[in-house]
Amino acid sequence: MHILLTGGTGLIGKALCQFWQDQGHQLTVWSRHPDQVQRHCGAHVHAVASLAQLDGQAVDAVVNLAGAPIADRPWTRKRRLLLWESRINLTEQLLAWIERQPQRPRVLLSGSAVGWYGDGGERELDETAQPVKEDFASHLCLAWEETAQRAEALGVRVVLLRTGLVLSGQGGMLQRLLPPFRFGLGGPIGNGRQWMPWVHIDDQVGAIDFLLNHSEARGPYNLCAPHPVRNRELAKTLGRALHRPAIMPLPGLALRIMLGEMSGLLLGGQRARPVRLQEAGYTFRFTELHDALRNVLGSH
Repeated sequence: MHILLTGGTGLIGKALCQFWQDQGHQLTVWSRHPDQVQRHCGAHVHAVASLAQLDGQAVDAVVNLAGAPIADRPWTRKRRLLLWESRINLTEQLLAWIERQPQRPRVLLSGSAVGWYGDGGERELDETAQPVKEDFASHLCLAWEETAQRAEALGVRVVLLRTGLVLSGQGGMLQRLLPPFRFGLGGPIGNGRQWMPWVHIDDQVGAIDFLLNHSEARGPYNLCAPHPVRNRELAKTLGRALHRPAIMPLPGLALRIMLGEMSGLLLGGQRARPVRLQEAGYTFRFTELHDALRNVLGSH
């Protein structure tokens, strides 16, 4: 299968490249920095700087994961514009390219996040739930999904990947948490009651591959383990895995002052469950947080 991937040099993209190379698929990564793709993704991955380089080539599937990191810095006006352009504008370019092709891809898997729901409080959120409390992150995900969904009109099966907190030893949010926790300075954020849907990187990759090959899969899927945890449980479990105390709270007021609206990513949460994914037949490798962390920290 020939797979076109955006966001191939990111945390999930790199893991997917390795996984699909091992399966013998042909991989092309669309990147602003094509000279760096093989170093990050593997020697046999083809890189293109422009989609025009693929005109006329048969591409079986598109996996669209590109997007500037949403939690790297406060949401200034300039940062919001970058977050929007790197998701919605890029997806629109993909759609325009797909429409031009005489032989269109069969499926588009497009990124999203559980932030689509906004701060869900105590509500259990399956894929039938509507956004609970809209904020910038929620609006961003809504627009990203609505743009990708337009590929259905072109005869392309569309799957929307609402991803939670990805646990990996190779990067991501966990790597930002490790330094303070290793020094015994970790702890809950705010009141620690907010729900945190998490997923091991192996299940993130496994679920994406499952949905790619499941011809009946379409629409939104929560990509998170079956048992979300509260933030204080995540802190306690991480501290235990590192043999460190995890009792130093990070006050919500301080976060709001430092990060502004972006603090909602850490102080809010989603009690999301992968109902559609499990109903479709996907079996999770990691369902308990302590097992996932032990595996990830061991590999790290």
